[in-house]
Parts: sequence; C-alpha cells; structure tokens
Amino acid sequence: QVQLVESGGGLVQPGGSLRLSCAASGFPFSSAAMSWYRQAPGKERELVAAIASRGSTVYADSVKGRFTISRDNAKNTVYLQMNSLKPEDTALYYCNTRYLFSNYWGQGTQVTVSS
Repeated sequence: QVQLVESGGGLVQPGGSLRLSCAASGFPFSSAAMSWYRQAPGKERELVAAIASRGSTVYADSVKGRFTISRDNAKNTVYLQMNSLKPEDTALYYCNTRYLFSNYWGQGTQVTVSS
C-alpha cells in the first residue's frame, strides 16, 4: 500500500533549475524520514538529500549549496529544489522512505542536464 510517485524531471540546460516532487501515500508521512537518491548508468545509487520528521536535513557534498529538500505534511509531499544544475547531476532520481523495517522506492524521474 506504500506508494511514492515522483514527478518534475526533464531536460534542462547547465545552470538551470528543476523542482522534483514526491507524492506519498499508504504510511504515516508526517512521522517518516524522507530521502532523495539518484542513480546514473554504471554508477551506484547514492543519497542526495534526506529530511527527518522534525525537519532536519542532510545533503551529499556534491549538491550542498545547490539543492534544497523540503516537505509539506499537509500535502504528503516531499520536494527537491535543484539549482545551478550541472551535467554531472544527470541521473534517475528516486524518492525513498523506510516503513516497518522495509525500504520503499518510487518509480523514478529522469533528470538530464545538457546543452
């Protein structure tokens, strides 16, 4: 019943911005930590950003200062604002949560940064 649906990906030029959204359902969202991961072809899936139920955040060094994770508990949605995008940010971005000792993932949304 846990469902995570990402949206907002697309093609953007270097230096541009995108905002990803993750609509969540099937679990107590307001009490859950939420995360964004990304995976490029031939690379390991890596943590991009995470936000705790209390609102504290962590970021990968590669995106710190450029990306911002936030949440709207009234809408059961987590966001990833991505600014100053670089070609190295190109990847499939996944929304993630942990519930009842299991990891849950969305289907992913593609972000491509290219001129």
